[in-house]
Amino acid sequence: MKLLAAVTVPSVKRRKKRWPRAVGIVALAIVLLIACAGGYAYWLVNKSLPVIKGKLQISGLEKPVTVWRDESGVPHIEADNEQDLYVAQGFVTAQDRMFQMDLSRRQASGQLSEVIGEKALDRDKFFRTFGLRRAAEVSLDAYSEESKKVLEWYADGVNQYIKQAKQSHSLPVEFTILGYEPAEWQPVDSLTIGKYMAYDLAGSWEGQAFRYAMAQQLSPAKFESLMPTYPKDGATIIQALKDHPVDLTALAAAAVTPDPFNGSNNWVVSGDKSASGKPMLANDPHLGLATPAIWYETHLKAPDLNVSGVIFAGVPGIILGHNEHIAWGVTNLGPDVQDLYIEKRNPDNPQQFEYQGKWEDAKIYKEEIKVKGEAAVPYEVVVTRHGPVISEFAKDQQQDTALAMRWTALEATTELEAIQMFAKAATWDEFKKALEHFDAPAQNFVFASEDGTIAYRANGRIPIRKNGDGSVPVPGWTDEYEWEGYIPWDELPTTVNPAEGFIATANNKVIGNGYPYHITDTWAQPYREKRIQQVLAAKDKLTVEDLQKLQFDRHNLQAEEFLDGLAGVVKNAADLRPMDKEALALLESWNKVNDPDQAAPLIYELWIQKFDDVVFKPEIGDDLIKLFNNKSTVKDEMLRKTLHGEQEPWIDEKGGIGKTALQAFQLAVDQAASLQGKNPAKWRWGKFHQVDFAHPLGAVKPLNLIFNAKPVAMGGGRVTVGAAGWNSATGEVDHGAAWRTVIDLSDPMQSVNVVGPGQSGHLLSKWYHNQVGDWTTGNYHVTSIDPAVYRQTGNELKLIPE
Repeated sequence: MKLLAAVTVPSVKRRKKRWPRAVGIVALAIVLLIACAGGYAYWLVNKSLPVIKGKLQISGLEKPVTVWRDESGVPHIEADNEQDLYVAQGFVTAQDRMFQMDLSRRQASGQLSEVIGEKALDRDKFFRTFGLRRAAEVSLDAYSEESKKVLEWYADGVNQYIKQAKQSHSLPVEFTILGYEPAEWQPVDSLTIGKYMAYDLAGSWEGQAFRYAMAQQLSPAKFESLMPTYPKDGATIIQALKDHPVDLTALAAAAVTPDPFNGSNNWVVSGDKSASGKPMLANDPHLGLATPAIWYETHLKAPDLNVSGVIFAGVPGIILGHNEHIAWGVTNLGPDVQDLYIEKRNPDNPQQFEYQGKWEDAKIYKEEIKVKGEAAVPYEVVVTRHGPVISEFAKDQQQDTALAMRWTALEATTELEAIQMFAKAATWDEFKKALEHFDAPAQNFVFASEDGTIAYRANGRIPIRKNGDGSVPVPGWTDEYEWEGYIPWDELPTTVNPAEGFIATANNKVIGNGYPYHITDTWAQPYREKRIQQVLAAKDKLTVEDLQKLQFDRHNLQAEEFLDGLAGVVKNAADLRPMDKEALALLESWNKVNDPDQAAPLIYELWIQKFDDVVFKPEIGDDLIKLFNNKSTVKDEMLRKTLHGEQEPWIDEKGGIGKTALQAFQLAVDQAASLQGKNPAKWRWGKFHQVDFAHPLGAVKPLNLIFNAKPVAMGGGRVTVGAAGWNSATGEVDHGAAWRTVIDLSDPMQSVNVVGPGQSGHLLSKWYHNQVGDWTTGNYHVTSIDPAVYRQTGNELKLIPE
C-alpha cells in the first residue's frame, strides 16, 4: 500500500500542476478561434458597407451623377437627365437595401422557399394563388413607354450593384448566412412589390371569408352582431352561404393576412390656421415595423425634377413627399375592392365552374416552386371568371364549392405613372390629373401647395355592384352580383379649401350618409381621427412643432369612452381580489394617456384584449379569428350597446356585461401579475410594450441580438394618434408609423422627418439603427433639398459612366 501511494501520488501531483496549464491553452485557443471568427465575420460584414465617398464606375449612365448623403443617411441624387437619375436611384437603394429588396420581391412572387426552404412553402403557394406577380406582368404591358423606361433604368442600376457586389464578394451578410446570391432585377419586380403593398392595404377578403365560416355555425342573432351592416338582400345571400359550405380550416391556418390596423394619419392645415401663413402637411403611414424600415427616404434632382420623400425599397421615384411647390400624403381608404364568389364546380370536371346555367373552363396556371434542399414542388392555380380560387391553396380539396376572389389590383393598374407625375406637379389641378393613374390601392390623398391650396381626395378604383355590399361572399354562378364598373372618377369624394381651415383623415368614415355609392362599411375605429380633429380645432395658429407633437400624441379616446362604464360595472363585484382593487384604483386615477411609465395603460389594454378570450374564443378558434378583420370595431359596438343597457347576444349569453367585464378584468390582472409581479403600483406599460424593430433573420436566435435593435419602451397604442400596435402575446411593438413627416409650405425646400429605425439596411452602417431614439421620443431630423445645406456633410460619391 505504501509503495502504491509512493508511486501514484507524485503522478497525481504532476497532473494537478499541468491541468490549469492545459485549461489555459484550450481557453486561449478558443479565444483565438472566436477572435479569428469574429474578425472574419467583421471583415465579411464590413466589406459590404456601401461606398459613400469617392468615385465608382457603373454602366448605363450617360453622364456622371453625384450622390450626397446627409447626416441622416438620406441620399441626395443629382443627375443631368432622368435616365441617369433612375439608374443611380436603383444603384444607391440597392447599396442600402439589397437584401430587403430581394426578400420583398420573393415574398410577393411566391419564391421564398427557394432560399428559406420547405417552411415557406405554404406562404409561396398563397401568393402564387393570389397572383401578385401575374398582375404585375399584366400591368407592365399597360404602362407608357416613358414609365417602362424608368423601370428599366432603375433595374439597370440595381443590377450594376448586384454585378459589382458579386465580383467583389461584398453582398450583404444576410445572403452569406442564407447561402444564396440575388438574381438580376427585372422591371416587373418593382411592380410586384407595388402589388404586394396593394394587398397589404386591401384587407376585405378575409373578413368575408370569416363571416362565411361564421354563417355555418352561429345563430342568426349572433351572426348579425358580427356584420358591419346587414345586407339589403341579406336573407338571400346568407342562405346561399349556408347552402354551399366550404371548409376554410386550411385557408385560415395558412393565410397571410394584412394587419387589420394598417392605415395612417394625415392632415393639412390652411395658411389661415398656420403660424407661417402658408399651408402645412403632416403624414405618418402605419404599417409593419421592422429592420430595415419599409420606407426609404430619398431626394431626386434632375432638370425639371426636384422631389424628396419616401418610397418602398425596390420601386423607382417618390411616392409620398414634396417638391419645390407642393406636398402630399396618404392614408388607407380601405374600400371594399375584393369580393369572394361562391363557385359551383362541375363534379365531372374539376376545372369547370357553372355560370348562367353552363359550365365554363377555368384558366389553369401550372407553377413550379423551387425549394431549398428539396425537389421542386409542382403547383396548380385555378382562375375562374371572377379570379383565383383561394379556398384550396393550402389543401387539395377540389370540393363541389370553392371561393374565388375578384380584386381591382389583379387588373392592369399604372400607379407608377401617377408617381412620376406627382414629382413634377406644381398645382392642385396638375396633381389631381396625376391621380387618374392611381387605381390600387385606393387611398385618401391630402395635398398642400405654396399657392395656399389645401385639398383632399379619395382616389382609386372602387367597384359598383349590381347587388351585395362586399360584406360576405356572393353566388358566382349567376350574374346578379357582378360588378357594373367603378365609381366615376369625377364623383370620388373630394374637398378643396374647406371653411374649417384643415382636413384630416385616419382611415375613418370619409363620406356622409347621402353619398350615392358604396365604399365600405368597415371603417377604422374613430378615435385617432377624433383626437386629430380636437387638437387642430383647438388652436387658432398651428406650428410645425404642434403637428410633430400631434403625430406622437398618446391620448386614448377609446378609454375616454369606455373606461368609466367598465370600471363602474366591476367595482362593486363581491369577488374582487385585493390586487384587483389596487389595479382598479390605478385605472380610476388614470389621465387616459398611454405613457410608457404608467401602470394604468397596461391594465386597460390587457383588459380590452381579454374580452376576446371571454367573448369570442369559446366559439371562434385561433385560426379563424385571424380572419376576423373588423373585430375591434365589432367589439367596440358590443361594449357600447351593453354599457347603454341594450341587448347583445354575445355578451348576454355569458352573463351580461358585469360578469363578462369582471372575468376579462381579472384575466388582465393575472396576466399583468405574471409579467411584472403582484404589486400593481410597479407595473409599467413600457416594460411590456417595447419596440425592437425585428430583422427577418432576427427570428432565429441568437441572430436577434445582432440584427434587431435593443428593445425600447414605447408609449401609445393601437387607437392613439401616436400609433404603436403590438403582438398580443409578447407586447412587442410591431406596427406603427415607420416614417413621420411634417412640411411647412412657407419653406418647401425642407421637411422634418423620422424613419424608424434608420435609413440603412446594413448592419455596420452608422445609419442602421441611429433613428430609434428619435422615433421613440418624438424627435425629427431636417431633410433639405437645398444643395448648400445637404452638401455640407462632405459625403460625396461620384458615379462615373463605365
